[in-house]
Amino acid sequence: MSAPLDCVIRNARLATASDTVDCDIGIRAGRIAMLGDSLPQGSREIDAAGRTVTPGGIDAHCHLDQPMEPPVRMADNFDTGTRSAACGGTTTVIPFAAQAKGASLKAAVADYHQRADGKAHVDYAFHLIVSDPTEAVLTAELPALIREGYTSFKLYMTYDDLKLDDGQILDVLAVARREGAMAMIHAENADCIAWLTKKLEAAGQTAPRFHSHSRPMLVEREATHRAISLAELIDVPILIVHVSGREAVEQIRWARGRGLKIFAETCPQYLFLTAADLGIDDSYLGAKCVCSPPPRDASNQQVIWDGLADGLFTVLSSDHAPFNYDDPAGKKPGGREVPFAYIPNGIPGIETRLPLLYSEGVLGGRITINRFVELTSTQPAKAYGLHPRKGTIAVGSDADLVIWDHREVLLSNAMLHHAVDYTPYEGMSLRAWPGLTMLRGQIVWDGKQFTSPAGGGQFLRCGMPSILPSGVGH
Repeated sequence: MSAPLDCVIRNARLATASDTVDCDIGIRAGRIAMLGDSLPQGSREIDAAGRTVTPGGIDAHCHLDQPMEPPVRMADNFDTGTRSAACGGTTTVIPFAAQAKGASLKAAVADYHQRADGKAHVDYAFHLIVSDPTEAVLTAELPALIREGYTSFKLYMTYDDLKLDDGQILDVLAVARREGAMAMIHAENADCIAWLTKKLEAAGQTAPRFHSHSRPMLVEREATHRAISLAELIDVPILIVHVSGREAVEQIRWARGRGLKIFAETCPQYLFLTAADLGIDDSYLGAKCVCSPPPRDASNQQVIWDGLADGLFTVLSSDHAPFNYDDPAGKKPGGREVPFAYIPNGIPGIETRLPLLYSEGVLGGRITINRFVELTSTQPAKAYGLHPRKGTIAVGSDADLVIWDHREVLLSNAMLHHAVDYTPYEGMSLRAWPGLTMLRGQIVWDGKQFTSPAGGGQFLRCGMPSILPSGVGH
């Protein structure tokens, strides 16, 4: 006779990437043990009362406590960032262990473990950031780390302290092909950005709104095409991160039409913000929305929604990059309003990612609930080697679950649980919010209170990617 169930969620409308069914969910020892009607009594009973239950979200692109050049410092560490994630329905995060130029990649991983150990409230894995692909990194450190469960890494085509040239990118992509890893690429043309920035500065156009002028869509389009070409040369899959609009989307559709294994990610800022949020005058308030690539316009928002609906996009992540606005360690470095080129890039969004997409995507009729699960949980789990332990509701999978409340929510920073002093989505009216978040069978958010002790999250070693690009969008 099997052991009794620890918890039973009754009357759930269970949604996965492929199906929506009405059933009970039985949980034992942190995993889903049974799915069906009229399950045996559990030690704890939760009535979902016909509410939708989805797998816990996986935020596969977020930045927490990442080392920065002084005086700049990220507002969220693994404590506050994962607390915020849990309250927004996310139960697994994958932030970045970033190599500093001239330093060891392995040392970056060791440092990042120290930053996370004992602090995380949800489960977590690490991507790597490769900024200095020396011979030692390419032949020893990176292959060893991939085999130890760090199976994805990010490469930058911009930012002076992170960018690689094309030859370096090819070297790292060759390692990805040999080892079966997933390469993520930030695609913007650094030389174009530098040239445009110099011209804008010479004209005295340095307010936050000119950040978008320094990074027009063609800068992203050219780099996206080049990243695709480099991947084609090596014959390796890549994932283009935080795609912002039409011109990059067209490049990805072109590549898919050629049968290339090109994955794509986008973020809520490209669905809900526009370039106008960086300011329509020279006010410094636009610094709150400075991120790269920058938000575009309303017509490009529709292009991104279309890509979410038709299968172009593989993943929707937050790209949570938390900097306080009114802070000498944040958007006002040293306590000053600085030219746009010196404003720390990034916006907060780890807690709002799922509610925004559920409310405006699913309840707004733009995507199905199954596509929502696919984008925010199942495909991230597959892309980064965590499926089927994570990313689905199935017997044997971790009991990471979200019960959704359909209710009116006026979004404000005061209701959020991050350590950032603003949200770019202040004042938005949403139609849903997580009513309960469960991590491995334990409630970490009950709809009113955060209930997790620090250190409840576990580090996850990732396996190899197990995903193919959608054929839609050729």
